[in-house]
Amino acid sequence: MPPGLDVRGNGGDSRAPRPRVVITGGAGFIGSHLCERFLREGYEVTAIDSFLTGVQANVAHLAAAPGFRLAPGDVTRPLEVAGRVDLVLHFASPASPRDYLANPIHTMKVDSFGAFYTLGLVKAQGARYVLASTSEVYGDPLQHPQREEYWGNVNPVGPRSVYDEAKRFAEALAIAYHRAHAVDVRVARIFNTYGPRMRGHDGRAIPAFINAALRGRAVEVYGDGTQTRSFCYIDDLVEGVFRLATRPDLAGRVVNLGNDAECTLLDLAETVIRLTGSASRIVFRPLPQDDPRRRRPDLAMARRMLGYVPRIALDEGLRRTIAWFAANPRQAAAADERVMHAVHI
Repeated sequence: MPPGLDVRGNGGDSRAPRPRVVITGGAGFIGSHLCERFLREGYEVTAIDSFLTGVQANVAHLAAAPGFRLAPGDVTRPLEVAGRVDLVLHFASPASPRDYLANPIHTMKVDSFGAFYTLGLVKAQGARYVLASTSEVYGDPLQHPQREEYWGNVNPVGPRSVYDEAKRFAEALAIAYHRAHAVDVRVARIFNTYGPRMRGHDGRAIPAFINAALRGRAVEVYGDGTQTRSFCYIDDLVEGVFRLATRPDLAGRVVNLGNDAECTLLDLAETVIRLTGSASRIVFRPLPQDDPRRRRPDLAMARRMLGYVPRIALDEGLRRTIAWFAANPRQAAAADERVMHAVHI
C-alpha cells in the first residue's frame, strides 16, 4: 500500500481496500488517541500493548469498532502479526520519568529490541514505519529552540539516559534500516504532550499539577520554576503524527512535533491553579539531576513539509484536560500503583 496511505477520500467505500496500521503502545496515552484517529480515517487498527503503563480502559470504547483489535503483547520479544500490514507506528515505551526510572532496563529493551522487531516486521511486509522519538534526545540543550539538525547535550550515564539514549539508538536503527534496506521510515521527535487519558501520578508536570489542584493539595514545582517547557495538546500532536505517517516522499525524515509556545513551570502551575479555582499553594522541591533548563521545538520543518500548525492554546487545552480529570478520577489514576512494581529484566 505505501507510498499512498492517505485514505481520507474513501468515504467509507467498502470496495476500496482498507490499509492496516499496527500501533505499539496502542493502549497508552498517545497511542489510544492515534487508534481513534486512524479508525476515523478508514484504517484497520491493531493495537499492541503490554499494559505496563498502558490502560485497557483507554481503548475500551473502541472494542466494538469495525476494524479494531487489541492484542496484548511485549515488543521486547519477537513480533508476529498475521496478515497484511501497511503501516507500523512504534509508540510503545515508558515515557515519563517515574516510569522509566522505575523500569530502566525494560525501557531500554522496548526502545532497542522493540525497534528492531518492529522494523523487521516493516521490512518483511514492505510497509511504512513511524518511530515515536522524543525531545529528550536533545538532553539539556545548548541550542534554543531545538532544530532537527542539533545533536543534543545528553549525559550518557545519568539517570535519564535509559530513556534518552534508548530513543537515540532507536532513531539510529530506524535510519540504518532506511539506508541499508530502503525501508520507508519517519521519525517524530515528540515534545511535551498532554490531554485526556494521562495517568494522574505518572510524574509529569501537567497531570501532577492538575491532580494536586483538584484535591486542594500543594502543587509541587521542581527547582525554582524558571525552567521552561513547550506543551502540545494531544489533538495537535495526533494531527502531526497522522500527516507524517500518511504523506508521501518523507522517507528518512526526522521531524519535531509539538507546540512552540514556551512557558515556565511556575507559570504553568499558577495557570492550573487559576483554571481549577483551587486554593492550592505552590511549594518548591529540588530539581532532579539532568533536568533540562529550556525546551522548545523549532517547527519550521514540520510547517514546511507537513503544513503542521498547532492550534490549541495552552489555556484551552488545560481546560479540556482538567475537565477530563475531574470527570474520570478513577481512570486518571488507574495505573498509578502498578508502575511501582518495577520490571527489572
